Amino acid sequence: MSTPSPAVGPQLTRAIGLTQATAMVVGTIIGTSIFVQPSEITREVPTIAGILMAWTLAGALTFLGALVCAELASAFPQTGGVYVFLREAFSTRVAFMWGWANFWSIHSGIIAAIAMVCARYLAFFVELTSFQEKLAAAGVIAGISAINYVGVRAGTTVQTAITGAKLAAIAALLIGGVAYSGAGGGDAWTFTLADVTAVPLGRLLLGVGAGLFAFGGWHMVTYTAGETTDPVRTLPKALTIGVVVVTGCYIALNAVYLYVLPLEAVRRSPRIAADVAQVLVGQGGASAVSALVVVSAIGALTGIVLAGPRMYLSMAQDGVMLPWAGAIHPVYRTPHRAIVLQAVWSSVLVLTGSYPALFGRVIYMEWFFFALMTAGVFVLRQRASYQPAYRMWAYPVAPLLFILASAAIVVNQLRSQPAEALFGAAVVATGWPVALWVTRRRA
Repeated sequence: MSTPSPAVGPQLTRAIGLTQATAMVVGTIIGTSIFVQPSEITREVPTIAGILMAWTLAGALTFLGALVCAELASAFPQTGGVYVFLREAFSTRVAFMWGWANFWSIHSGIIAAIAMVCARYLAFFVELTSFQEKLAAAGVIAGISAINYVGVRAGTTVQTAITGAKLAAIAALLIGGVAYSGAGGGDAWTFTLADVTAVPLGRLLLGVGAGLFAFGGWHMVTYTAGETTDPVRTLPKALTIGVVVVTGCYIALNAVYLYVLPLEAVRRSPRIAADVAQVLVGQGGASAVSALVVVSAIGALTGIVLAGPRMYLSMAQDGVMLPWAGAIHPVYRTPHRAIVLQAVWSSVLVLTGSYPALFGRVIYMEWFFFALMTAGVFVLRQRASYQPAYRMWAYPVAPLLFILASAAIVVNQLRSQPAEALFGAAVVATGWPVALWVTRRRA
């Protein structure tokens, strides 16, 4: 499929280098979920060995997905990410379905969920009612969107600085956990094969699914290819380095959680990182970690808010979204109207939804499209015109494993949470007649 000609008028600025791109990968993934999702996984997986296995599998699956994105980004270094990959492999209609699902549920839902957790931890310092928490979450979305509105350099600078602070704070937690020798800590650790195989496959897959939500956002750096310096080389490096760093941090951090607190305490905790810090260094530690979660949420939202409008910009340039939404600001060189649209709808989801509902919908829909994106690699490699600068290793075994694992996650999510999964399917289904209409109108 031929690549659309670039629009005439103001163009995006290439201001994202390897450091900023890697910080975006790390900062987007390490948001707030690592501070709440361990309890979700522990509710599904009853053994320590099984829990660590679930996190490891989630990290491995994310790494395979990052390799897929790295190859596709090196072949199509254009603003839009997964939207562009699906368009080039299949059709504009299929790509539109991804953008449709992202705006109404996936991407906007992730923004809403992270903002809600941020507001929950803000309530640790200031007493807020439930409605006030929602208003605070909407305010966070508005503030981060405003930063991205005035320029990509401002957004990535905030992202890089906060990512460094997050990693330093996580390192402090890890050091505290290693030095911890108090009585009444975590349960006895076991790592026998029986401890893993004793976990039913369905429950293990639910644990992996919960872990994947904590790893969410790894693909979003590809949305900014049009603003990345030398994206053919920068994006594959940023993706692989970033996912490896995050996987190491997650496994180590969960090991500390399970070492310091009994398994049942981890399972019940709504603020697991704060509870661990309180055991390690007292109430002051819990306050510090609560502040870390707020900072972490802001860092993650900076990258996620930055990424989404670039996809909508690409859709508008293809003629499958309102041209009005694809405008680039003449001064700031940002897709300012798409940023505003995203902020408004994400705030609506905050005010009308709940964290568990958003979480369930995101996993089901997102990983369906990730499997489809990976299938696109098989389609593209049959074309002589497909010449990626980077080719993922272990082809075709690695992408095939990724597709099968993604399918298992999606089917298991449908079986265990049918209401939320069917809602997600309905969102996608309603987009198909719209896709037919806009592509025919475009033709």
